[in-house]
Amino acid sequence: MTEMFPEFFRRHDERPDAVFYETPRVDSHIDDGARAAARDWYRTLMPPGGHVLDLLAGIESHLPEHVDHVVGLGLNAEELRRNPRVDEALIHDVNADPTLPYGDARFDGAVCTVSVQYLTRPVELFGEVARVLKPEAPFVVAFSTRMFPTKAVLAWRASDDAAHHRLVRCYLTEAARFGPAEVLRHVPEEGDPLYALVVRRAAER
Repeated sequence: MTEMFPEFFRRHDERPDAVFYETPRVDSHIDDGARAAARDWYRTLMPPGGHVLDLLAGIESHLPEHVDHVVGLGLNAEELRRNPRVDEALIHDVNADPTLPYGDARFDGAVCTVSVQYLTRPVELFGEVARVLKPEAPFVVAFSTRMFPTKAVLAWRASDDAAHHRLVRCYLTEAARFGPAEVLRHVPEEGDPLYALVVRRAAER
C-alpha cells in the first residue's frame, strides 16, 4: 500500500464520533485471553515509573501498575472515570482534530488498543504521537478482529488480518518519525486474536 486515498477512510456512519460514543460502553472489546496478552505486552514494553498516553481510551487500559501516570484520551467521560488506570483524562476527538494538546517529548510511552480501525486521519495522529513521545519511547498499536462496523473505516472493513498489519505499518511509516516495527501475535485456537505493531520514537539526530 503506497497511497492512501480519501475514500479509504469513509465510514457507514459519518456522524461526529462524539455522538456515537456519548453512551458509555462498559464491556471489554476483547476477551479475557486477549486482554491478558495486552497486559503482558505492556508490562514488558512500558517503562517503570513512566508517563504513558492511552489513545482512544475507554473503560480499560490494560496497563501495568508499574506505570506511574496514565493519561487517557477518549470520547466518553464516564468510561474514562471508571477506568482504574487513568490518572488524567481528556475528552478529545482525534478524527476531528488529530493535534494532541501536549508538549513535545512529554510521554515515556503510548498505546492505542483495539481502536486503530476507527481512525480517519491516522498518519497525522501518529505523527503527533511521535512528537509527544520522548526519543526511543515505545508506541504500541494493538488490534483484533472485533469492531463497530458502522464506525470502522473502509480500508479496515475490506481487509483481512494480513492486510491490517500492512495498513498499520503504512500509517507508522508515513508518520516518518518511528524506527522499525516489531510484530507481536496472540492467536489462540479459540477466542479473540490480538496483534500489535511496536515501534519506538526515532532518536533525535
